[in-house]
Amino acid sequence: MAEKSTIARPYAQAAFDLAQGDLATWSDMLALAASVANNADMQAIIHSPSLSTEQVADVMLNVCGDKLTKHGQNFIRVLASNRRLNVLDEIANEYEQRRAEAESKIDAEVVSAFELSAAQLQTLSDGLKKRLNREVNLTTRIDESIIGGAIVRAGDTVIDGSVTGQLDKLAQTLS
Repeated sequence: MAEKSTIARPYAQAAFDLAQGDLATWSDMLALAASVANNADMQAIIHSPSLSTEQVADVMLNVCGDKLTKHGQNFIRVLASNRRLNVLDEIANEYEQRRAEAESKIDAEVVSAFELSAAQLQTLSDGLKKRLNREVNLTTRIDESIIGGAIVRAGDTVIDGSVTGQLDKLAQTLS
């Protein structure tokens, strides 16, 4: 069976194409639909052999209520008819990546041993913005096991400036 991300990619692109000019609304709709589809009761309905794809789509649309536009409802019907409601989470993630790229934004996570000051975060944000040529939305997390320094993850880019990372590199060089 194909990987879920491979299956999700064309659907995410279709949603992105439909969303032009209204990216935020589609983000909200896909997030809601993914949340509903991930519910244990809904999973049982999605995988029920006794229900038709139309019935599954109707249940899904009833639960989502009026939060979906006409195009959003049609999108859910297409997913249901192709038995792809189980990949809505991946579709939403792929869509968000396309949206971030279109809006020249990127989410970055900074993992540090200690809490960073506002000035340090601003310097880091400015540096990433310059390096990645995008607006950067920083989130922080503390992990005392890295001893010192920081690890920055932004998309596919990982910058490991942690003491633990430097020690690992030194150990590999020496071996």
